[in-house]
Amino acid sequence: MSEEAEVLFEKRGAAGVITLNRLKALNALTLGMVRLIHPKLREWAEDASVECVIVEGAGEKAFCAGGDIRALYDWGQTGDKTAIDFWREEYQLNTFIKRYPKPYVALMDGINMGGGVGLSVHGSHRVATERLTFAMPETGIGLFPDVGGTYFLPRAPGETGMYLALTGARLKAADAIYVGIADAYVPSERLETLKDRLAGGMPVREALAEVAEEEGPAPLASMQAEIGAHFSGGAVSDILSSLRADGSEWAEKTADTIETKSPISTLVAYRQVREGAALGFEDCMRLEFRLINRFAAGHDFYEGVRAVVIDKDQAPKWKPATIADVSTDEVEHYFAPLGDNEITFG
Repeated sequence: MSEEAEVLFEKRGAAGVITLNRLKALNALTLGMVRLIHPKLREWAEDASVECVIVEGAGEKAFCAGGDIRALYDWGQTGDKTAIDFWREEYQLNTFIKRYPKPYVALMDGINMGGGVGLSVHGSHRVATERLTFAMPETGIGLFPDVGGTYFLPRAPGETGMYLALTGARLKAADAIYVGIADAYVPSERLETLKDRLAGGMPVREALAEVAEEEGPAPLASMQAEIGAHFSGGAVSDILSSLRADGSEWAEKTADTIETKSPISTLVAYRQVREGAALGFEDCMRLEFRLINRFAAGHDFYEGVRAVVIDKDQAPKWKPATIADVSTDEVEHYFAPLGDNEITFG
């Protein structure tokens, strides 16, 4: 297959290998890639010669830095429904990965955000390297932590998931393991050995035991008391009030960070995490599809992408402008059913 292909597929011994191959775009996920990966995973699920699947990103900088935000922006600005097709098919792929009947080994080496999270965190074996930078920064571009964030964020220790959803904080390997989005730490220089073992038919657990190392202390673990004290609030306003009353440098910076994000995104993300704690995976994905339809029809996503990706002035003009300006009815609208347009899972 051409080196220019956006995603590469290889049968390497007992392993099926998927390589995200958009180096210049940090392997950002496109609709075309989704439409190649999903059927290949179905094919390999039925292929007895494929004992496990390995998913990796080309190069050393990124596993996958997110979705193809510029394309989604352009589609949305012109009213092109392809944007909704992307999210629908992406969420269906995320769900298929969660259900996958064979070991699914995601090599999270480098940046892993947004769409990359959906391709990795739901797999059966998530490997973090020293180069991993994980984040769910969506509220900073007028979206919400999707691709299954509704499911995995509430299941992180204590209120860590709420902290990550509202701040977009970046995590390294030890924290990723601590919060439950990675399973093992493997130095990047040992990834080829891991792939060799899996290609040779070694069970994943045994192969990981051969190459994994101790990940070291997780900074988030030492912050658990502070995070729990502030982020257990019954509303975003309570969280911000608690942080401001604390007076510490960390609390002030955290409140400042939250207040730079889209107000509607922040309030939706808060409710999303709270509701997700009581929902199964597919119901979480149904909820996310409702939310993304409303964000795609709104203002803040396009303004966030303009400010961060296009003009790069880092000065979005959110509407509504502050959390206090957002009504309960506005938030409620985002969670309303879609009727005949609800997502389905085959």
